Formats: sequence, C-alpha cells, structure tokens
Amino acid sequence: MEFHAYHGCMQHEQQLGNTYLVSVSMEIDTELAGETDNLHDTLNYVSVYNAVKKQMEIPAKLIEHLGQRISDDIFDHFQQIRKISIKLSKQNPPLGGKVESVSIELEKTR
Repeated sequence: MEFHAYHGCMQHEQQLGNTYLVSVSMEIDTELAGETDNLHDTLNYVSVYNAVKKQMEIPAKLIEHLGQRISDDIFDHFQQIRKISIKLSKQNPPLGGKVESVSIELEKTR
C-alpha cells in the first residue's frame, strides 16, 4: 500500500508530507473460504486496507509509533488473524544524504 502522509519529527515533514509504503502479511485460516469461494468466509482485504488508511491519516512523529498503531488496530478488529507482520517504510527520509527509505518491521501473534 502506498500513501502520502504527514509523519515525522521535523516541521517540514508534518507540512509537506512524504511517501510511505505499508506491507501487511496475515496468517489466517483459509480452509472454509477455499471450499465455499465466499467472501464472508474469509478476511475482507478492503477492510484491512481501510484500517491502514485510517491510521495513516493520523499524524505521528515516529514510524515505530505509527506501525504499532496499525498493527494493534488490525489485530484488535479482525479476530480471525492468528499472526500479523507489518513493514512500514518511509521513502526518501530527510537524513542529510541520499537514502532510499527507512523501514521498521513488526510482528504480532495470538
């Protein structure tokens, strides 16, 4: 998922924003959905995307904080998730040199 959002410790980051990439991997039981081919028998990925989008719209200073909010929100709202892994990357961070991105990875298990 790619978002333009306003996270960071520096004022210009909060005003101009930056590009963020969010990758979410989830472990769920897909056996029933595999048999029925029915969306109601699995996790609706649109709902997961909307949960990430909602958190991305709330400014944070640290990507660690933002990643934790995303992870907690998804994990708390979708009980069928056994394990979630999130990678959050900030593209072209203002570090005083050419840096493609900085990233964090979080994992949570029931």
